[in-house]
Amino acid sequence: MAMERERPLHELLSRSMVDIYVGSENTHWILHEKLLCARSKYFAKIFYTGSEANSKSKTFGLPDDEDEPFRMFVGWLYSAAIPAPEEEKDLANLFDLYLMGEKWQITGLVRDVLDTVRAFYRHTQTFPGLRRVQYIYANTDADSPMRQLLVGSVARMLALGDGIPAHWDKALRKNGQLAVDIILGMQAWKLDPESVPDPREEMLAKEVEKVQLVEKAEQKLGEQAESSTEQVPQEDGEMAQEAEMTDGDGHTLVDSAEDH
Repeated sequence: MAMERERPLHELLSRSMVDIYVGSENTHWILHEKLLCARSKYFAKIFYTGSEANSKSKTFGLPDDEDEPFRMFVGWLYSAAIPAPEEEKDLANLFDLYLMGEKWQITGLVRDVLDTVRAFYRHTQTFPGLRRVQYIYANTDADSPMRQLLVGSVARMLALGDGIPAHWDKALRKNGQLAVDIILGMQAWKLDPESVPDPREEMLAKEVEKVQLVEKAEQKLGEQAESSTEQVPQEDGEMAQEAEMTDGDGHTLVDSAEDH
C-alpha cells in the first residue's frame, strides 16, 4: 500500500483501531489503524498484508522496544512534534526513537528526529559522545543518516581540536571502520586545496628558513671578524707613534729638543 503521508490527520482517524503491546511489561496502546499504517510501511504490511491472525485480532507485540521512546512515537504520530532535549542524557530516548523510525520505515520520523538531534548539538556547541556513536554504529547500516551525522560531527571535532582525547584514541585503534568513516567524512567536505596545509611545502619552507638563519649567522661573524682586523693596526700605530715621541725615561723628545 502506498504511503499517504500528506493526508490530514482527521482523514486518518478511522473507527478501526489496533492494539500494540510494548516492552517487557506489555504496555498496552490503542492506536488508529489507518493513521499508523499510513505513516509506516512496516505496520501497513503487518495489518494489511500480514497473517490472518493479525488481520482479525488487530494486535501486535513489540517486546524488544522501550516504553518511553514508544510514547514519544505516539506523540509524534498524532501531533508531528518531537520534544526538544534539554540535556545530553535526553538524547538516549531520541536515538531509540530514531531507530524505531528506521526499523518501521517512517521517513518523516527519521527526518524529524535527525533535525532535533542536529539542533541540540548546534545550540549547545557540543559534539556526539563516544557511547552515542558506538550505539548508533551497533544498530544502523553504513548509509544511515544518523550515523553520517554523528561521524561528520566527530570528524569536525577531531580536525579542529588539540590532539585526540584518550577515549577516542582507544576507540579508533579498536574500530578501524570508524576511523575510515571519519576520514571519508572529512573528504566529503570538499575543501579548497589552498586552505589545507601541505606538509611538503611546510618542510621545504623550514629548510629554506634554516639555511637563511645559518647564512645570516655566518655573515654576522664575518663582519665582526673584519671589524676586529681593522681596529688592531690602528692601535699598533698609535703605540708606535707614542714610543717615538718619548725617550727611554718616558720624557717627551719634543720637549727635550726645545730645552736644548
